[in-house]
Amino acid sequence: MAFDYDLFVIGGGSGGVRAARVAAAEGAKVGLAEESRMGGTCVIRGCVPKKLMVFASSYREVFGDAQSYGWELTTGEFDWPKFRGKLEAELTRLENVYQSLLNGSGVTWYGERAVLEDAHTVRLADGQSFTAKHILVATGGRPFVPKDIPSSAHIITSNEIFHLDALPKSILIVGGGYIACEFAGILNGLGVEVTQFYRGAQVLRGFDDEARGLVATQMVERGVKLHTGTNIVEIEEREGGVWVKATDGSHRVYDKVMFATGRVPNSNGLGLEELGIKLGRNGAVEVDAYSQTAVPSVCAIGDVTDRVNLTPVAIREGMAFVETVFKNNPTAPDHDLIPSAVFTQPELGTVGLSEEEAREQEPVDIYCSSFKAMQQGFAGREDRVLMKLVVSQASGKVLGCHIVAPQAGEMIQLAGIAVKMGATKEDFDRTVAVHPTMAEELVTMKAPVRST
Repeated sequence: MAFDYDLFVIGGGSGGVRAARVAAAEGAKVGLAEESRMGGTCVIRGCVPKKLMVFASSYREVFGDAQSYGWELTTGEFDWPKFRGKLEAELTRLENVYQSLLNGSGVTWYGERAVLEDAHTVRLADGQSFTAKHILVATGGRPFVPKDIPSSAHIITSNEIFHLDALPKSILIVGGGYIACEFAGILNGLGVEVTQFYRGAQVLRGFDDEARGLVATQMVERGVKLHTGTNIVEIEEREGGVWVKATDGSHRVYDKVMFATGRVPNSNGLGLEELGIKLGRNGAVEVDAYSQTAVPSVCAIGDVTDRVNLTPVAIREGMAFVETVFKNNPTAPDHDLIPSAVFTQPELGTVGLSEEEAREQEPVDIYCSSFKAMQQGFAGREDRVLMKLVVSQASGKVLGCHIVAPQAGEMIQLAGIAVKMGATKEDFDRTVAVHPTMAEELVTMKAPVRST
């Protein structure tokens, strides 16, 4: 059977675009459809704009520190419209880069929604249909908002936060995951009065308890009004904002309410289940180790599979898909020991097992140091950093590394190499410290603080 395309990709995010380009470089005829903006969540409404907002929000503390170091400064008000204009221009530039990369690689792309008609056919919203030998679903995820929440311009998600006409004076952020905590820090740093509700006992569930505890403490010290064990009982739009009643009995009107209560795979209405492709309870496309669905011609990568929802992982999955399908080299994406960072204030970097996870599987030694960093300490701030290694008692291998500090994301990228290589505590100890740095603590901790 002759097909219009060797590969048709549904989704123009980082994973889908990488798979399309690499497949085209192998000589495949490739089509791609994206219903929104090219670049997907990471480039348009996720990692990139969020990190730029993190940078913007951090300058308030920098100005204060600079004065402690002898600089005479006059700090002004944050100009949100000016920043937003530059942000939107940068996202447009990056979107054009993605489009140029596709054009340069010979991929034919369509700015339309695409759905599956059968195992080898996709239909675009404009009525066009194309056949493909292989179809790759890379449609990502979307913010989850509880169904009982009313629709209102005052109620937003992480999709809308970048496009506000003006910053609110007050905001309630509902949720305790990394998105909720990151935006709590961002908006607090930009001068917004931030309240955060989380129904659990501590934010950043799934991360190392000691590390997330320090992050939460310093969020509060910076001004975030964090309420754990708290949820919304009633919510309604009122003049000038949203009235919210909480489980602790408190109630007030906020200018904005932001729901950061998780994300769900963007799999609705794609025609997957009609083809016999299984979806998980939250809509995740079920795939095997090689990203193949129950229909042999259809594969899926990235957040729509809800395996590890990180942009670099989606890219790796896309490349593994091409290795498997177009290079005849069966390759399963490696989801083990993935470094990650949470861009809270302070940042949290992590790779490997948390202390809690590790002690469930074997006896471990915990090496940990918490201290004031030189730069912030000299400026008179009470901020503390955390350097932590989780070490197997049996093998001496470093099972996990957790850092809470400014630039923790930069540090964990490098520590992740050592942990991925199977470095032992002895390997860390044999490495000469770089002094004076925060990260030198990772190679100077000689005795465990506890063994479990």
